[in-house]
Amino acid sequence: MLLGLLTAIAASVCYGTGSVLQAVGSRKSARREAAASDRTQHGGPSLSSTAKAATTWEFMVGTILDFVGFGLGALAARLLPLFLSQTVISANLVITAVLSVKLLGIRLSRAEWTSIGVVCSALVLLATAAGHEGSGHTAMSTHWWLLVVALVLMAGGTVVVRLLGARAAILAGLLSGLGFGALGVGVRVLNGIDPFDVGALLGDPALYAILVAGVGGMYLHTVALQIGSVNGATAALVVGETVLPGAIGVLWLGDASRAGLAWMAVLGFVLAVAGAVAVAWFGSPDAHGVEDPTPAKELTPVR
Repeated sequence: MLLGLLTAIAASVCYGTGSVLQAVGSRKSARREAAASDRTQHGGPSLSSTAKAATTWEFMVGTILDFVGFGLGALAARLLPLFLSQTVISANLVITAVLSVKLLGIRLSRAEWTSIGVVCSALVLLATAAGHEGSGHTAMSTHWWLLVVALVLMAGGTVVVRLLGARAAILAGLLSGLGFGALGVGVRVLNGIDPFDVGALLGDPALYAILVAGVGGMYLHTVALQIGSVNGATAALVVGETVLPGAIGVLWLGDASRAGLAWMAVLGFVLAVAGAVAVAWFGSPDAHGVEDPTPAKELTPVR
């Protein structure tokens, strides 16, 4: 349990730090491309502008941290119940908020600090209440369904987001969160890990669901960063990444809380999600009634 918690916290730190750097790179590129009118007819970023955002040094360093965070998060998903691992990893929103004070010069309001305190308290409740993680053994048909769902969400979501253009920030956040959530579920059920078996690993549809959800989630996350900070975009990401995987872990994968502490696990989960939503809400420039003239200094959506 302790190793799993430390791993999830390390993944959260990597994701949070990476997101700050990715936001700087994405917004820097978005400003250049806006001047060049490199947009879709619906007002959203074009594929080329999204690709250019990924070539800035800030975005590349942030992406490296994302890959490290992915590896640590995958390990945490194997060591902890999903409702705990995914929630701790989603707390990278708090990491981003705190780092933004130093790295981006953001001044957090009392409401934001209170929300951060709620998330931290909720994580303590979750860690106290968490019991054993489930085995993760499921029928192969479930692995195929996971791949189909990942493909539909990511491919269909990409098309819809491009059609909606600049209005798609909330949807992009939700879909990227669902993608990262599907990734967590895929890691839990993946065959060929313990014991290690290359044939079983490559023949498992869950492996390809992980790849589709990871790449698609990253793309949609980048689009959300380019579009701008909109109230609810980050909240949608947090909900998509935590609520659904947590429910799947409890209902189908055998995750459980300690005897008699189910109420504490539920309370901690609800408070963690609500606190993360509040951090996203109060952290948006819209919530302060101002429009940030330098987008790179916003508190931006994270995984």
